Amino acid sequence: MDDLDLTAWAAGITLPDDAARQAALARQAHLTKPAGALGRLEEASAWLAAVSGQCPPPPVAHPALAIFAGDHGVARTARTSAYPSEVTAQMVANFVTGGAAATVLARSRGVTVRVVDVAVDVDWPSSGLPVPEEVTAGRIRRGSGSIDREDAMTRRESEAALRLGARVADELVDAGADLLIPGDMGIGNTTPAAVLVGLLADVDPAAVVGRGTGIDDLTWMRKAAAVRDAMRRGRGLKADPVGLLACCAGPDLAATTGFLLQAAVRRTPVLLDGVVSLAAALVAHRVAFRASAWWCASHRSTEPAAEAALRRLGLEPLLDLGMRLGEGSGALVALPVLTAAGDLLREMATFEDAGVSDRGAEPADAPTPTPAGAAPGHP
Repeated sequence: MDDLDLTAWAAGITLPDDAARQAALARQAHLTKPAGALGRLEEASAWLAAVSGQCPPPPVAHPALAIFAGDHGVARTARTSAYPSEVTAQMVANFVTGGAAATVLARSRGVTVRVVDVAVDVDWPSSGLPVPEEVTAGRIRRGSGSIDREDAMTRRESEAALRLGARVADELVDAGADLLIPGDMGIGNTTPAAVLVGLLADVDPAAVVGRGTGIDDLTWMRKAAAVRDAMRRGRGLKADPVGLLACCAGPDLAATTGFLLQAAVRRTPVLLDGVVSLAAALVAHRVAFRASAWWCASHRSTEPAAEAALRRLGLEPLLDLGMRLGEGSGALVALPVLTAAGDLLREMATFEDAGVSDRGAEPADAPTPTPAGAAPGHP
């Protein structure tokens, strides 16, 4: 297998259409509403116009969710999770049978779901779980190394996982997907996510370690120590994304990184989910800074590493609901908000179309009242 050429991959990524974005902002100024009255929806509509290359943007008709699943050795050896590693395989089966939060939300929103076993630590034939071969066919390895003391995987496995994620993105786009959502499943996966964010956002270990699956104080301390040790191991690899993923991430995070990069190559927008997809996004951003222009942050996870990643990427999420489930669930909840932004830009009448005066009712020098409880200048 040839070495993965990240420079060539990055060169294939161009920026969204700024002319369409500017046209969307100009159209917002003529719709039948006060300027800025739709708040963040106006920004979201301009992003949709830019990534579609059209103003107004077409409806999001075929969104697709890819759930990348993998086990993490650090969860077993350092006991960083409230749940045993066996839950990963059980949850993969739950996705397949449609009983997980993400699959419930996807059904109600018409979202295609692809489940990908990247590194689940299970022998499927003897597990008795109803998981079809198409879920397991691309597996890179069973589980990953305990990143506080050893590499998660080899460099070749890191490259293979990146290619796997890219292939999934290509297959979904070729099948008609016009918006992609990265989902995750893996007991212990917030530990490598915190490591990646701590390194790439330059944040101290204790400041990126959250409660994950709802861990107690003692487990949090073990997790913080594991993150600290893994960050020490990976500190010299920040300029080597493939090596960084191999050292202190895992095949599932590497596959998510490849998925995000290839979505940008294919000029397909991405609605990011929580801390795991944001950690992968930081790695992808290190490979190709233009890729982040194709991503929209769906929600503000309660994980501190997610907040640090959002700051470093310069993304402001659409929602803040106190969620931390993962799976793509936050993105699926935010999807109707994003599509509403496009609907409003596309279907609202302009002042001219509706025969409505666009002149303000108050004199130009009248002060703008401040809503109760809002800071001065709040829209």
